Amino acid sequence: MSSTREQVLSFLDKCEELKKCKFIMATTKIKDLLKCVVNCPDLYRLFEAVTKDFNYLSAKSQCLVTVNDGVFTRSYVVLPQTVGQRLAFIFCLLVEFDKDNINLNDFLRQYFPEDGSYFASYQAFCNTIVKSLQDCISQVFREELSMPVPADVSGVKTGELVSALGVAFSQEEQFLKNSSVIEEDKQNGLKILSALAKSVKAGNVELIDALVCGYTYFVLNNNCVSDAIEELVELIEAYEKTL
Repeated sequence: MSSTREQVLSFLDKCEELKKCKFIMATTKIKDLLKCVVNCPDLYRLFEAVTKDFNYLSAKSQCLVTVNDGVFTRSYVVLPQTVGQRLAFIFCLLVEFDKDNINLNDFLRQYFPEDGSYFASYQAFCNTIVKSLQDCISQVFREELSMPVPADVSGVKTGELVSALGVAFSQEEQFLKNSSVIEEDKQNGLKILSALAKSVKAGNVELIDALVCGYTYFVLNNNCVSDAIEELVELIEAYEKTL
């Protein structure tokens, strides 16, 4: 049986696939995501626990909001505040899409109208719903995800490294945003981190090494060294070995 870390990384991978897929493939990817929950015991137990006493109908009436200002009617989504309720609501919502109890096209038109295009609406949906699901799962399993990656990566799939890197970059970004670094310096640090993530994705080893040095200098100079920075650097080094 795969480890908890492997199960979670597989799930986060499915979330990324859902976010990046063509809109026409969205319902298929939602089905794949839900299958991943069923096939991963640790995730299954988590969602079973958070949905056990969850009143979805009540939450639905509070989270799917429609207001009328006398001229226009506007609808939007307000996700629950707690991690448990947020996980439960998103899971139940995805199940409704899967069973076609709620038509995804109609849902996007109503709650994520954006510029009128399905592409923009779907991106907004992913940025709100799917990313929130990823963030909650990463938070629940942060201890398992922070486990060090062995230096020998010969048996590690590149896809797992990419997923782990995505989580690590997200955690580092969140840490920096919440740090006490002055705003101007904080924005500069976020730019370096963003450029580093893009260079890793592009496989530009020379630029990766330069930006790792630059970001390391930044965090040391601003005294904002996160607990996860060592893991991030180790993951980058492991990924470089696969290039």
